[in-house]
Order: sequence, then structure tokens, then C-alpha cells
Amino acid sequence: MRWNISLAYLAALLGCASEGSAADTAVVRDGETGFTFSEFQAAFVIGQSIKFRVAVPSPAPDKFDLVFQIVAPVSVGWTGLAWGASMVNDPLTIGWASGTTPVLSVRRTTVRTQPQVYDGAKVQILKTGSKVNGTHWQITAKCSGCSSFSTTGSNTKSLNPTGVNRLAFAYSKTKPNSASAAAMISVHDVYSYWDHDFSAAGNLDFDQLVTKNT
Repeated sequence: MRWNISLAYLAALLGCASEGSAADTAVVRDGETGFTFSEFQAAFVIGQSIKFRVAVPSPAPDKFDLVFQIVAPVSVGWTGLAWGASMVNDPLTIGWASGTTPVLSVRRTTVRTQPQVYDGAKVQILKTGSKVNGTHWQITAKCSGCSSFSTTGSNTKSLNPTGVNRLAFAYSKTKPNSASAAAMISVHDVYSYWDHDFSAAGNLDFDQLVTKNT
């Protein structure tokens, strides 16, 4: 199967191709890590969703670090978050569970082919808030380079820490066959977009919480 084959018809059939608005994001105060997140629940099959959560420093400097959290049912082989709302020319943070180990990989591509490992953004999995159990797997991670990144040529894109940012996700039911961040990933089965409200994601004690949960 080629990466440039659109599966939008499948997503539409499953009710997963509809786009989300900022009104669909909610505030979540995570008792385990202490972060305040803004959350979007992305449907990937009828009746099941993947939770994507974002936390940012308040006030946020230019090119700010952010913390994101993915909570996915174990039926999710892999899922990815596109920080520029596109498969191409932006950081893609892709997660999956390998046995009892949560795995996170940063990828990027300039064309619609298999995204390759990308060193322009750095991620750090936080020990607290990252786990696998019988029903779900969860990753909590800090990203440096997800809030501001090059797109094409000399162009850059910067996310607004106090506004609404367009994000996208992809999902595949097929799990990568290793815990390597460079593992081959299958083509996605479903993808969609939404407007994520970062204004609800501010954390005054952001740096302290990162240290506490590392």
C-alpha cells in the first residue's frame, strides 16, 4: 500500500473524518502528573477515541517547550500527532506500545512517503504519566521543537501558546514490530484535523512539573 493513497473514504465511513473545532477541547487537570492540559478526543472507530492533551508554560517564551500526552486504547497499533496539521513539512510525534514499554518517535517527511526519524525536534518521555496496562497505553512527553519549526525553504511556523492551533492526527491498527524509534510504521488507516485551544493549557509551574515527573 502506498503512502499517498488517501483513506478519507474509510474515515468518513467510520465517522472519523469530521473536523473538530476549538469548542471540542476541554480542560483536564491530571492528578498523576500535576499538569493542566487542554484535551481533544479524536474518534478513530465508532465509539472509541484517542485522547490528545497539551500543556504549555505560562507565560510562554518564544520557541517554548510543551508537554503532550497521548492516551490510547490497546487496539491502537500506532498514532501520531502532526504539529503543523499536515503529514508533510512539520514534526510528527508518533507513539505506540511495545509490550509494556511506551515508545515515542519523532518523524518528518517532505513528500507523502514513509516519514523518517527527525532530529529537529527532541522529545523526552516523562516517567510519571507514561505506562501500559490491559486496556490503554499512555505517553507523557516534553517536546523541544514542536512549537516552532521550519516548513518549506526558509519559512517557519510558530504555534500560539495563548490561542487556537490547527493540529492533526493519524491512526493505524498495525503495531510497529519493535521498540526502536526508527521502526517501520504502516500506512495510517484514519486521519483527521482539529483546532486545539492552547489558551486553556497554561501552567505557571511548568518547569517544576517537568522536573518532578522526569
